Amino acid sequence: MGHIELRDLDDDDLDAIFEMMRDPASVAMAAFTADDPDDRAVFDVWISRERSASGVSYFVVTENGGFAGSAAVFTVDGDREVSVWLARHAWGRGIATDALRLLVAHEPERPLYARAAAHNAAAIAVLSRSGFTEVSRNTAYAPGVGREVEEVVFTLVPALDGY
Repeated sequence: MGHIELRDLDDDDLDAIFEMMRDPASVAMAAFTADDPDDRAVFDVWISRERSASGVSYFVVTENGGFAGSAAVFTVDGDREVSVWLARHAWGRGIATDALRLLVAHEPERPLYARAAAHNAAAIAVLSRSGFTEVSRNTAYAPGVGREVEEVVFTLVPALDGY
């Protein structure tokens, strides 16, 4: 693993993010994805909305300056949530853990929440290593796998995070 950073998203990153978010293995692990990950027009509308929304911070994860994924902080139903999505070439080398720590350090609001599909053991391990604690589970339809799956909700509270 090289030097990991978060930087602001720019227009030159959109193709890499689109390709990452349509990779079949990534979609299966994320599970809660776009209905059609191959629809570039829908992606362009979604990413434009995310980039312009107040309260959303969207970053590119880099390893040694090269694209490794994306990270975001946003609000859902009044709760601040974090998300990290890595390109497949960056899996399994500690990049997600480092990116999540950088993202958490960047966001002052607590508590923070995160979600992962229950079958995504790697994402659950990253969240646990980073101080997140499981708070609930629910079942929801996941377009990425075409069926209902269990979703695990985590939180990071001020007393636990040390950031």
